[in-house]
Amino acid sequence: MYFWEFLFIRTSLVYLIYTALTGTAFYVWPSLTGFFKTAHVHAGLVGFFLSMVMGVAYWMMPRPGRMRQDTLEAATYIALNTGLALRLVLEPWILYSGTESLRPILVASGLLQLGAIGIFAYAMTKRVVTSDMLAQLRAKREAKGQE
Repeated sequence: MYFWEFLFIRTSLVYLIYTALTGTAFYVWPSLTGFFKTAHVHAGLVGFFLSMVMGVAYWMMPRPGRMRQDTLEAATYIALNTGLALRLVLEPWILYSGTESLRPILVASGLLQLGAIGIFAYAMTKRVVTSDMLAQLRAKREAKGQE
């Protein structure tokens, strides 16, 4: 397991704990539910589930030609977690305080998450290949070795 895959999986566990804590807090302080409900759902679905899926996919999906995608992995991780962290802080604050001037930053957080999903999808298209494509890559690699 490489560095970014490790971070994806470890960070997803932090979001799982956040989700459990906020869910429990809703029973202790029901008045918080309205402010934190969407943050709670996003921490669970994007933070835990999607981060876990991305980390495992980057780790386990085949790497045709032994490719490394460190830059794409880093960009995905940074964009996803920056966007999600902004959302987890700003959305409850906007709901609590009514500070609409922060909404553009909240929109940017969504765009960062969307960008991360796009980068991830692009990276996976490079890994999802047919056996014929793998054979072609192998033939090219062997041809280079004979030159």
